[in-house]
Amino acid sequence: MDPGLREMSRFDRQTALPEVGAEGQQRLASAHILVVGAGGLGCPVLQYLAGAGIGEITVMDGDLVEATNLPRQPLYTFADVGRYKVEAARRRLMAMAPELRLHPHARDLTPDNVAAAVGPADLVIDAADSYAVSYTLSDCCQQLGRPLISASALAQSGYVGVFCGGGPSLRAVFPDPTDRSATCASAGIMGPVVGVIGALQAQLALKLLLGHQPTPLGRMLSLDFAGLQMGGFDFATAAEPARSLPFIGMNSLTAADYVIELRPEDEAAEPATTTAVRILPDRLTAADLPTDRRVVLACHSGLRAWRKAAELAPDFAGDLALLAAGRRQ
Repeated sequence: MDPGLREMSRFDRQTALPEVGAEGQQRLASAHILVVGAGGLGCPVLQYLAGAGIGEITVMDGDLVEATNLPRQPLYTFADVGRYKVEAARRRLMAMAPELRLHPHARDLTPDNVAAAVGPADLVIDAADSYAVSYTLSDCCQQLGRPLISASALAQSGYVGVFCGGGPSLRAVFPDPTDRSATCASAGIMGPVVGVIGALQAQLALKLLLGHQPTPLGRMLSLDFAGLQMGGFDFATAAEPARSLPFIGMNSLTAADYVIELRPEDEAAEPATTTAVRILPDRLTAADLPTDRRVVLACHSGLRAWRKAAELAPDFAGDLALLAAGRRQ
């Protein structure tokens, strides 16, 4: 088949929709999406966006492909084990969409690089399933006015929400740290669950880019496959919290910061910084915190630091920040 004819027919089923058409297809071809995470959520996101004809995708993920990833990350095979996910994904995506302008970055998103990553994008998809990454992205997208499609999946349930871009941020809906510390590694996950949630993220991204109504901005969708239930709610009028606890990066630390390492020595032999003071969470009180400089609480993922900071905040009027020290580049 002539390459030109093949390309013309490729999107026939999509452009046949009156709400897409040739104009909508061109809009998708002109779009630039940032996808953070190339794992269980990121794989269906990347496949469906590339398949839909998105013109430019930047994908960030610092992880390598592992054998335990394969049941729920169908972009990869046993031949990819040990390779960076973004590089393995690049080969598959370019084979299915040769015209795609793909920018793979084998590094994690952090507060230090978030502005440079979000700035060029029209829309951001959070597929990292990390609290520190989700809130870092939300803060930046809220500041820059970019829509953020964030999702999470665990065991047999998950949710997708569309934040920022003129609507409420993630902090408006989830202002307090979760009391759940389970991960897919510790609690388990079924492959089709992340497949469905990731596909929803891709569909909502297309809906936003095409300007379809009703807008998904300010909407949450939830799925519980164990109980065979679906739900959702509108949070378009949710108010932003009066005070937020920001995640900062290693490059944002200054000599004046008072850094507290919350991890015990058997978990982190070396503290987050050479000058950090090690105080375990159950021994740290507001009276231990100086008020004349910024206090930075550090742990591996940032969740422990967030929980402790939220506990201390009512009794501490000073400046608090959070450091996910385990995600250093």
